[in-house]
Amino acid sequence: MPRRWLFADQLGPHFLDDRHQPVLLIESKAVFRRRAFHRQKAHLLLSALRHRAAELGDQAVHLRTETYRDGLRKVREPLEVCHPTSRTALRLVQSLDRVTVLPPRGFVTSLDDFAEWADAKRGALRMEAFYRFARDHHQVLVEGGEPVGGRWSLDKENRERPPKDATRLDVPPPPMPKEDDIDAEVRADLDRWERDGIRFVGRDGPRRFPATAKEASARLRHFLRHRLATFGPYEDAMLADDPWMAHSMLSSSFNLGLLDPLEAVRGAERAYRKDGVPLPSAEGFIRQIIGWRDFIWNLYWYFGPGYQDSNELAARRSVPDWFRDLDADAVHAHCLSDVLADLRDHGWLHHIPRLMVLGNYALQRGWRPAELVDFFHRSFVDGYAWVMTVNVVGMSQYADLGRMSTKPYVSGGAYINRMSDYCGGCRYNPKVRVGDDACPFTAGYWAFLAGSRDRIPANARMARTIAQLDRLRDVDELIKQEKRRGDKAP
Repeated sequence: MPRRWLFADQLGPHFLDDRHQPVLLIESKAVFRRRAFHRQKAHLLLSALRHRAAELGDQAVHLRTETYRDGLRKVREPLEVCHPTSRTALRLVQSLDRVTVLPPRGFVTSLDDFAEWADAKRGALRMEAFYRFARDHHQVLVEGGEPVGGRWSLDKENRERPPKDATRLDVPPPPMPKEDDIDAEVRADLDRWERDGIRFVGRDGPRRFPATAKEASARLRHFLRHRLATFGPYEDAMLADDPWMAHSMLSSSFNLGLLDPLEAVRGAERAYRKDGVPLPSAEGFIRQIIGWRDFIWNLYWYFGPGYQDSNELAARRSVPDWFRDLDADAVHAHCLSDVLADLRDHGWLHHIPRLMVLGNYALQRGWRPAELVDFFHRSFVDGYAWVMTVNVVGMSQYADLGRMSTKPYVSGGAYINRMSDYCGGCRYNPKVRVGDDACPFTAGYWAFLAGSRDRIPANARMARTIAQLDRLRDVDELIKQEKRRGDKAP
């Protein structure tokens, strides 16, 4: 049986054909020289790879080298590798004579099945339509050809505001991993690399995310049993003192390859059918995996390499240092400061702070999408090229003018006020757009619309909003105010 080369995001047992198959693991230091990753992301990557090497023992050749090519020079035998998750890595493995590239693993819908579905569509591709195809194709929450409950998506049931006067959701916290000697070794290595000039962002901290399939499976079981029911209704809500809410905190485990996503989907389905978990909660979690996650993965390959340079809104400003360096202390706006602090301290946020705080603020200010892809890739423990390219370019920044989303995900302070407890303790007023107490999100929202209205397609579900813009009497003053503010920390 050929030796299977596993990248550091292919670490689960489902990436092997046989549990006794010989394995190659290469730890490339050059990866961390090329960009300033979050310190906790670097720790998680190295910890997961080294834990896998320890699990495999003599079954694995584990090399620590400067580059992948340096490691491959030490291996003379033929190798197999599952289709990598980035174009850069794919080009590398395809250029090697002794390496056979196998189809991708770690996702549910294959590239071929997705391409066949997408080729048959006319116009823009939408996750809702793909999700329906995937549910039917894989027979998930389907009975007699129809969706359980009568609807394919129960998203409207999953948009509740946080409970009034609550500071945390009433759910048990997710189980946290226990660090061991491997983590201590990783931390010492990262300390030494920093002294030698390799730069990281964010703060070091205890490892909060699974580094082994065993840890990931334990967190999944706990989530399905204790947190999934509450996850559904509050999946879009934010609380300043509860960064985890009821989310599974398993995105990094899926993206490291520690968990098979289809097993998690079947687990959520069983939780609904046998354990009484409400259907909207089970369906919402399933939609995130075989809907959104698979949609983003497949679009990364389907759209091709030119997509990452999309910039149809002509965003030309650079991401400022305070944002790039996660300098939460420089920010007065409560929501943005708190979200940057959580990212600095944890290397993770759930999808609404990512989209409606960080992404929303960046879209309003016209920051370059390619720079934001790099920021999200480096700063999040679950960040990879395939994840962030389409999520940021297409959904968050609307830089493709709707090839995969129906409208810009941009909002004023009213949305944040409705879905969080941030605004009550903030120096800015979400109802004010001009003046010293003007909310930077509310002001930025209207300034963005005024500056981008001619570029946004007429079918982008924005007609009512543009009509509101036309009725504002202070647009000129608003635009001058936002130009004065520039990219200073709000």
